[in-house]
Amino acid sequence: MTVHDIPHDMPGIRPSTFVEREHAFDSGGLRLAGTLTLPAVGTAPFPAVLLLVGSGPVDRNENYGIIRVDATRQLAHALAAAGIASLRYDKRGVGPSEGGDWRTAGFFDGIDDAAAARASLAQQPEVDPDRIAAIGHSEGAQIALVLAARKEPLAAIVLLGGMAVPGTEVGRLQAQRVIPTLPAPIPALVRPLRIDLDKRVARSHARLQATSGDIARAGLRRVNARWQREYLAHDPADDLARCTVPILAITGGKDIQVDPDQLEAIRAAAAGPVTISRPADLTHTLRRQPGRPSLLAYRKELRRPVDPDLVSEVVGWTAAKLNANASSTESIGRLKGRRS
Repeated sequence: MTVHDIPHDMPGIRPSTFVEREHAFDSGGLRLAGTLTLPAVGTAPFPAVLLLVGSGPVDRNENYGIIRVDATRQLAHALAAAGIASLRYDKRGVGPSEGGDWRTAGFFDGIDDAAAARASLAQQPEVDPDRIAAIGHSEGAQIALVLAARKEPLAAIVLLGGMAVPGTEVGRLQAQRVIPTLPAPIPALVRPLRIDLDKRVARSHARLQATSGDIARAGLRRVNARWQREYLAHDPADDLARCTVPILAITGGKDIQVDPDQLEAIRAAAAGPVTISRPADLTHTLRRQPGRPSLLAYRKELRRPVDPDLVSEVVGWTAAKLNANASSTESIGRLKGRRS
């Protein structure tokens, strides 16, 4: 194991503050590959975080092709600088993970994989098994919530773009929020044609729910029908009612994939303490976007690091809940106000 020696794109984080090694674990007869990130200074065992990515064929760093969110990698390095270890991993059939296929995996398969990852993280000699949290983004937020509701040994969870309503409602809200942000001619066409977005979304959901196989056709695309069926039917409000560990829920004011009003719903439904945060210009990519929010701006946003103020908030809150020590205050302070 050697100190990571590549240039880093997160302001305030030095490569000398963390070390990384490949880490594989078993889940349901599969071998999933990941990265264990450890603080380069301090005394083990360290508190630790399980990092959970969003939906689709994304890798451990939350990247896929030209879509490089890279959130879990950057969070892992910032956590290590604050004295916190972490594990992030590739999904089934992604990268060097052995066996399985993300196209046929269900929503609950992803939860089982996350539970196996948490158990493997707890077994590492450098990790304190009594001080483990989970941080999830988008689908990963839902999975972190399920783990906590199932009473997996977690001290706290962070929900980045989390929801308190079933997937059927999420799809309807997304349609309502995305259409107005598209280039001017499209919303103008939708109104006079009186296209009922709610009905169109409901019909699409009904077609998916009527399927029985793992994969279905949606026009020219092959979609993961099993995942869709399970996700659409799952109600995170039930998980929140069983979740007693502390929650930090963050959704940006310009997130058009998740309604930021869900933050209040999360707080109202949770059985335990909830801290909510709604950064005004933050989008679903975890970057800031000035002006009118738009999916079309994602490509430009993703050329920048994850928002340093967001990272500072997440790392600071997590460090407090896990009682991280040593140089964490100094490391977190370097992130504050450092925006690229």
